[in-house]
Amino acid sequence: MEKMINEDIKVLIVEDDEIARENAVEYLQDYFSNIFEASNALDALKIYETKKPDIIISDIQMPRLNGLEFIQRVRQKDKKVQIIVLTAFCDKEYLLKAIELQLVKYLIKPINEYEFDMAIKNSIEALKNDETNIIKLQDGLVFDMFNLVLLKDGELIKLRIKEVDFIKLLLKNRGRYVTYQEIENFVWDEQVMTKDALKTLVKNLKKKVSKDFILNLSGIGYKLAF
Repeated sequence: MEKMINEDIKVLIVEDDEIARENAVEYLQDYFSNIFEASNALDALKIYETKKPDIIISDIQMPRLNGLEFIQRVRQKDKKVQIIVLTAFCDKEYLLKAIELQLVKYLIKPINEYEFDMAIKNSIEALKNDETNIIKLQDGLVFDMFNLVLLKDGELIKLRIKEVDFIKLLLKNRGRYVTYQEIENFVWDEQVMTKDALKTLVKNLKKKVSKDFILNLSGIGYKLAF
């Protein structure tokens, strides 16, 4: 998606560091014409109530009210607003809370421009398509398509890169068997995939999730069981 000004999408940036906030606003002007800013979460709540932004970009560590508490209050009223969190802390507790709050992305400072750019584009696409990044799989099992995280009963399941790519591919093609060639092209990229390597990947995933997580049709490929 090329950069283009979105006049119908409203954005709220919440950041207590003035220079960081000014830089973010300047960057966002390449995408949006309606940008609101707040230096703390309490002011952000007031702006949210009056302006009803479509996208919120918020720091976590702020005085008086932290970013996650602010987002939690917003989420109680609004399940569709796209939210991107910026934080200097890479903390498992924060990450789990972020997933629970259905964030588009949890970005660690210093912010990688490419990741920030992709988070914005994902937010715009989700708004246009009225999509959510949180996909419910089985009871207690959810996958976050933007943050590429799998949760089972609220617990983070550690996944290898190929396991993440494999789940992504099956989710994008739910309802049909994904062929071995498609799996090799997407998951193994330019590497050669052996049948033993694929079987090992599936076996390890089933151990982490459940035995009936993935179905195989001999000679055809794999699909999700639900």
